[in-house]
Amino acid sequence: MEEVKKHKMLIVVLAVIACVRPIMSILGLMEQIGQPTASLAATAIITLAWIAVVVHARIRQPIVILMSAGIVYALLAIVMSAMLSPMLTGHLQGPITNPFAIVSMLITNAIWGIVAGLLSTVLMRVLKL
Repeated sequence: MEEVKKHKMLIVVLAVIACVRPIMSILGLMEQIGQPTASLAATAIITLAWIAVVVHARIRQPIVILMSAGIVYALLAIVMSAMLSPMLTGHLQGPITNPFAIVSMLITNAIWGIVAGLLSTVLMRVLKL
């Protein structure tokens, strides 16, 4: 928990970076690029950015930090969807309308962060950082 408190601003910044995915979707860029290529590419680029940041910063517990970033991202995406869906479609939709979707998003994005954190840990050990 100490590591999370120490790096809370970094966690928020990483989560905001991940918000590129839903923003691309809202703007219709994902459909223009083509699915699933656009989603996979965006996820890969965001993951690489997360890894690069924690490796460069030599974060001691990258798994904890990136798992936290994944959870914060999920919360931001849920809030964005709840705020924007009524404006864009005229009615509330998205994960906020389904408790199972909220839990699923939190778990999925926590796992994404854990995987990115594991990759970061391996990379730091290989680089002897």
